[in-house]
Order: sequence, then C-alpha cells, then structure tokens
Amino acid sequence: MIVGYARTSTAEQKAGLAAQEAELRALGCERVFIECASSVKQRETLEQAIDFVRKDDVFVVTKLDRLARSVVHLWEIVERLKAKGVAIRIEGSGIDTTNPNGALMLSVLGSVAQWEREMMLERQRIGIAAAKDAGRYKGRVPTARRQSAEIMRLKDEGNTVPQIMAALGVSRASVYRVIQEQTADIT
Repeated sequence: MIVGYARTSTAEQKAGLAAQEAELRALGCERVFIECASSVKQRETLEQAIDFVRKDDVFVVTKLDRLARSVVHLWEIVERLKAKGVAIRIEGSGIDTTNPNGALMLSVLGSVAQWEREMMLERQRIGIAAAKDAGRYKGRVPTARRQSAEIMRLKDEGNTVPQIMAALGVSRASVYRVIQEQTADIT
C-alpha cells in the first residue's frame, strides 16, 4: 500500500495542504494522513501514519521538510519505518529508500535541510537583536499584565481569585502575580 503524509505548520496554509494532498493522491496514495502542526511540536497524525503502515508499504511525502525537523529526527523516523519493512519516498527530491542511492541521498538532503533551517534561525536571531538595539522590538506583553488594571479593579470590588480567573480568562498564578506586583508598588 502507498501511504501519504501531508503537513503544514499553520491553518493559514490551507492551499499548501490541499496541494500536497492532491499530489499524494495523484502519486497513487491509497491513504493520506493530513496534519496542521508545527514540526517542533508533537505530531499525532504522523504517529498515526507510522503506526498504520505495514511491511512492504511505501510511505510518501512531497518534500523532506514536511516530514522531519532535523537530521536526528529524520533518522528516527527512517529507522522506525525501516524496522517495520516500510520504504520511504520523498517526491520533491526524487528519493526512494528501496535502493542504496536513495538512502544516501536522504542523508545528504536531510543534512542540507537542517543546515538551511539553522541558518534561517540564525538570521532571525540577528534580526531580532538588531530590532531590539534600535528599540523597535519589545516582544509580546504577557496577557495578564495587559489586564492588570482590570484584575485589581475586580479584586477591589471583592471578587475572589477564581472569579477573576473566570471573568478574564487568566491563570491563578497570573492573578496572584499581578496582585503581588501591584501591592508591592504601593508599599
């Protein structure tokens, strides 16, 4: 059986997900597992797909970056599939692990993909540092701190911490942190 796996990082990438699914179906995938999840988070659908495949199946993805986040992660997946007797095809790269050349190419391209990601993250860190130096980057304001005035108003009106939590959708720890910070400012 040919089994496909499609993934995008965000829900806004629906067109990319639809294109992957269409390509996988055109390649003869009888079953396609579809997931919208960041590559760095736990991917339940990927786990389901790996559990689903059986000996002599072929596991297909359109591009290498849809499958793994690093060379180590890639080889974890490859070894799990290999142990089950499942071959891997990465269509966009022409990789097919049913032969030694395909396995070699998978190693090389996996290394290049990891290098590319690390370079992108490095450029991102440099950009953030430059924006911070220029005073243009402040980061996200914590949700509870934006509601400090409202938390204190509700507390002053006699609301309990659970009532404040429910009214504003913030955690118990956040409510106590704001109260502690606000009362520390007074003294």
